[in-house]
Amino acid sequence: QVQLVESGGGLVQAGGSLRLSCAASGSIFSLNSMGWYRQAPGKQREFVAGFTSIGRPNYADFVKGRFTIARDIAKRTVYLQMNSLKPEDTAVYYCQRSAVGGNYWGQGTQVTVSE
Repeated sequence: QVQLVESGGGLVQAGGSLRLSCAASGSIFSLNSMGWYRQAPGKQREFVAGFTSIGRPNYADFVKGRFTIARDIAKRTVYLQMNSLKPEDTAVYYCQRSAVGGNYWGQGTQVTVSE
């Protein structure tokens, strides 16, 4: 089993920054195949940023140049640095890890960006 716990969400004004953290525990030996998704009210959950199975970062087009994904292997934590936030970035952000037996998800952290 893998447990993922997100933190770092909150309320910020447009143009501001937040850093989300995802702490992983349990049967996890790599931070590859991990990433961030988000879900806004009334919309489907969508990919934001992640590390591929070989550890390369990739991003959704709508966050390129604004968000950066990083990780601390010793702390088993994945981060999402979000800069130049826009109101349309408002959503619940989820940490996710892909595994052979299925995907693991955290409980989510709310990010609200005001005008």
